[in-house]
Amino acid sequence: MEFASVCGRCQLYGDGDWRGMKQQFFKWTAWAGKELADLLFPPTCPVCGQIVAPKEERVCGPCREKLSVVKQPICKRCGKEVSEESVEYCLDCTRHRRTFESGRALLNYNEAASCSMAAIKYKNRREYLDFYAAAMGRRFGRVVRGWKAEVLVPVPVHPSRRRARGFNQAEELAKRLSRQWGIPVDAELLVRDKKTMPQRDLNPSERLKNLQKAFRVNPARACGGLWNCVVLVDDIYTTGSTIEACSRALKEAGVKEVYFLAVCIGHGV
Repeated sequence: MEFASVCGRCQLYGDGDWRGMKQQFFKWTAWAGKELADLLFPPTCPVCGQIVAPKEERVCGPCREKLSVVKQPICKRCGKEVSEESVEYCLDCTRHRRTFESGRALLNYNEAASCSMAAIKYKNRREYLDFYAAAMGRRFGRVVRGWKAEVLVPVPVHPSRRRARGFNQAEELAKRLSRQWGIPVDAELLVRDKKTMPQRDLNPSERLKNLQKAFRVNPARACGGLWNCVVLVDDIYTTGSTIEACSRALKEAGVKEVYFLAVCIGHGV
């Protein structure tokens, strides 16, 4: 006897109808789960931390005005705002050698952005990255496709810092961007061996020297051949020393093109 002849659900609904009902059920449970999560854990503004209403906004009105979106014209190398269209490169990129091709950032690094990034890193407010990743996904999708990106590589933190925080904010951001663009994340391609002193108190030359030999390509990930085009992902780009150090490590290992994406970009020197 064939199984289909004794299947009660198929007799009642037909096989096609049953599959349709099952798909609708899964869609409904996913929607209900999201609604319940929003009810129990309502979205909060990534700047002030208050509950956002309506929830679709993801950032409250007054705080949206505090965030400074990077506007054209921008440096052709790092994506930092420049004074006028005739200026091709910012002062940082004119003074310092760059091995990466180019990069883009969503926001200028002002006080509001600084407080938000600090809350993500030091107060475990990883949910704030949902807002930033969604904005970056909309704004930079076409740019990244133009780069022909093969993989997203988060800038690694030293293992001791990762243990203290419990996560790497750059990796969390990269995963969110990956889900939007369908580009894989390789969080183990770059390794950070050297625990460096904080960069904020150093000038650009000291920053790069501080990061010398801090990064290396994981030989276990490179043994099968490296990617041709890598996009580094980080939360903050200031003078470019960290991205430059990562880029040099990747290119020394054989990567052909390196780009970067960041939530915020500083004014540099």
